[in-house]
Amino acid sequence: MKLWHYAFIVFLGGCCYGVLSTFVKLAYSAGFSTPEVTGVQYFIGAILGWILVLFTKKKSLTSKQFLKLLLSGIPSGLTGIFYYQSLQTLNASLAIVLLFQFVWIGTLYEWVLQKKKPTSGKLISIGILLIGSVLAANILSQGNISLSWQGTIWGLLAATTFALFVFLSGTVEKDTPPIIKSALLSTGAVITVFVIFPPTFLLNLDVLAELSSYGLVLGVFGVVLPPLLLSIGMPHIGSGLGTIMTTSELPTAVVISSFVLGEHVGWAQWIGVLIILSGIAFSNIRRGKFKSQSST
Repeated sequence: MKLWHYAFIVFLGGCCYGVLSTFVKLAYSAGFSTPEVTGVQYFIGAILGWILVLFTKKKSLTSKQFLKLLLSGIPSGLTGIFYYQSLQTLNASLAIVLLFQFVWIGTLYEWVLQKKKPTSGKLISIGILLIGSVLAANILSQGNISLSWQGTIWGLLAATTFALFVFLSGTVEKDTPPIIKSALLSTGAVITVFVIFPPTFLLNLDVLAELSSYGLVLGVFGVVLPPLLLSIGMPHIGSGLGTIMTTSELPTAVVISSFVLGEHVGWAQWIGVLIILSGIAFSNIRRGKFKSQSST
C-alpha cells in the first residue's frame, strides 16, 4: 500500500466516530440514559470484535503484550465517559469544540514522547482545523452560550484521552494483527466503562432488547471499526498525521445529522466542514512533498 492509502484508512476511522453523535441523540430521544447508551455501545462492540477474531488467523501473544493492549484501550473508554460528562453542563457545540482540541494535544504527545517537533506546515494545518471546528460546530451563531468550569475540564479531559488513544493505536504492539489488536483495545475500553457505569441494563432483558439496535450501530462505528482502521493505518503514517486525519469526525457528524436527523446546517457550518477537509488535504500534500524531497 502507498502512504495515502494508509492515511485514507485512518480518515475513514475518524468518519466512523462522526456517525456516533447522531445515533446517540436518537437513543437519548428514545429515553435511554448515558450509562445505558455508553455501556451497550462498548459491550456489543467488544463482542463483535471477538467474533471477528474467531474468523482470523490466530497469533499467540505474551502476557505482557496482552496486558499492554488491554491497558491501551482504557483511554477509549474514558473518552466516552468524559465527553458525556461534559455534555451535562455544556452546550453540545462547545463540548464538540473542546473535544476537537485533541488535534494539537496529539501533536504534543508526538513531540514529548517521540521527540518529533511539529513542522510549520503541521502547525498551519492544526490552525486551519481549529478554525474549521468552530464554524462546523455552529458555535458563533449561538447566543448566550454558558461556559462552566466543570464542563470545560471534562471536555478537555475527553480531548486528552482521545488523543492518547489515537497515539497508542499507532505505537503499541505494531506487529499485532489489527483485528486481534482491535478486540483487545475494545475489551480494555468496555472494562473501564463497566467499572464507572455498572452494567445494570444487562439484568433487564426488555431494556437490553430495546437498546440492542442502537448498541449495534454504536458498537460497530464506535468500538469495532475505529480501532481496527487506526491499527492498520497509524503505524504507517505516524500519530501526528494520524491525529489530523481523524478530524474527519466532525465533518461526518455534521453531514450525518443533516441527512438522518434533518437538522438545519447553516452556510457557516458547511464552510467549516470545507475548511476542515482543506486542512486535512493541506497536511497530506505537505507530507507528500516532504517524503518526495527525502527520497530524492
